[in-house]
Amino acid sequence: MSSVKVHNVGIIMNGVTGRMGTNQHLIRSIYAIRAEGGIPTTDGEIIMPDPILVGRNLAKLQALAKTNGIERVTTDLDAALADPQNTVYFDAQVTSLRQDAVKKAVAAGKHIYCEKPTAVTTAEALELSQIAEKAGVKNGVVQDKLWLPGLVKLKGLVDSGFFGEILSVRGEFGYWVFDGENVVCQRPSWNYRKEEGGGIISDMFCHWHYVINSLFGEIKSISCLGATHIKKRRDEQGEAYDCTADDSAYATFELKNGVIVQFNSSWAVRVRRDDLLTIQVDGTKGSAVAGLRDCVVQHESVTPRPTWNPDVAGTVDYKNGWSKVPDREMLKKCLQDSMDNVS
Repeated sequence: MSSVKVHNVGIIMNGVTGRMGTNQHLIRSIYAIRAEGGIPTTDGEIIMPDPILVGRNLAKLQALAKTNGIERVTTDLDAALADPQNTVYFDAQVTSLRQDAVKKAVAAGKHIYCEKPTAVTTAEALELSQIAEKAGVKNGVVQDKLWLPGLVKLKGLVDSGFFGEILSVRGEFGYWVFDGENVVCQRPSWNYRKEEGGGIISDMFCHWHYVINSLFGEIKSISCLGATHIKKRRDEQGEAYDCTADDSAYATFELKNGVIVQFNSSWAVRVRRDDLLTIQVDGTKGSAVAGLRDCVVQHESVTPRPTWNPDVAGTVDYKNGWSKVPDREMLKKCLQDSMDNVS
């Protein structure tokens, strides 16, 4: 019996010692694929990621590699790029370092996959896209939010026609990031320095762009107000610094199909909703609210008929009449659940 042919794909992973790079890209992606035995192809062969971890701190790289069963680490990006074994370059560094590293990788003929944003200015982002296309290398940017279970369910509802005509979308994202005075800040200090590529608009609107385009329609116009609500914070060493980047943004998108999308994003807001991210979609036939993992729907048949009267206590329980979209056979059950709630 012949053995299965395995194609080892060398992937340069630059900047994965940070929290997101470690958890999202290394452990939950590359390590998980390797642990499952690689990716089978239609002709019975296997594609196996063969990562090399790149960064500035050799001790951190070695510890991360040991934990995740990876043999190759280096602090020399140029050497990794020069190695023909490595055909893919992945970048999860801080945004301010991404431009030069990706240019080097393109020049070395590597295929590119990187974190967002690709750059801090439109001109720089377009330049990266253009040089990658001109070089003929495959290239892409992270669009991970599309695969969140809650948004997958929401996409299924859109595709099924559950909403009828979609009228509007409202997104709420964010949480309270401590300023470091009494509680340690839970995000890196560079996030709040514009000169280092920080800011919630550049950080999160990359996500909202592809989420809106993929789920609801192409964007026609946008109006956005950014604000720096927290003026001073303390960094990782406890030193006070001035915040120069926006920590909140309030945006309205008009889509070409007429749908209106409002999106509030803030690192200076306390959460009183179902999740750190919620997206409500309202249509003529029904509504849905999706979070990171769950999604609930309300069909027109169970929509309450409120009457505005501030002089008396309300009698409607507005959380009734919503059905949770199941994980399996979601659409069929979701629609059936909505109809079953008709009184």
